[in-house]
Amino acid sequence: MTEISERYRALSAEFTRRVQAVPDDRWDDPSPCEGWTARDVLRHMLDNHVNMPGHAGVKLDLTRSADDDPRGAWAEARDAMQALLEDPARADAEYDGYLGRTNVADTVDRFLGVDLLVHGWDIARATGQDETLPADQVRRFHALFQGVGDVVRSPGVFGPEAPVPDDASEQDRFLAFTGRTP
Repeated sequence: MTEISERYRALSAEFTRRVQAVPDDRWDDPSPCEGWTARDVLRHMLDNHVNMPGHAGVKLDLTRSADDDPRGAWAEARDAMQALLEDPARADAEYDGYLGRTNVADTVDRFLGVDLLVHGWDIARATGQDETLPADQVRRFHALFQGVGDVVRSPGVFGPEAPVPDDASEQDRFLAFTGRTP
């Protein structure tokens, strides 16, 4: 198991905890993502699990849907991605990304990783769960994406940074950086 595979396992466990805790009658509650429900956030995460490896021509086939079986669909996507990351031939597949030459594992580590963190928070907020994020991952991703530049403000990435008070927590500063109102 690689360091990236281990980080994915930890982040996906956090996301899984949130998915498992959604009451059956709250999947269609509005999320902090404008116009999206908690189910839409999950659907987006399922799509990302398929699409990110696809940039390098690596297929990840999923059979379950967020509409019919949200928990089962998430478990299938999580397990398929974990298996992909533990297969060097697929994880190391290269392609030309937004920031230059990269591979599937690095893309999953950075972009799917931050999605797991932030969209886990979105699902927690939408469904009334504990919103606390792992502090080490908040620090890691905040530092990583502050150094990327304006590309994080591209459509479909982060919205405009939201204002927070000077004494805001590290988590709240990070969420505001992603365009969310903590």
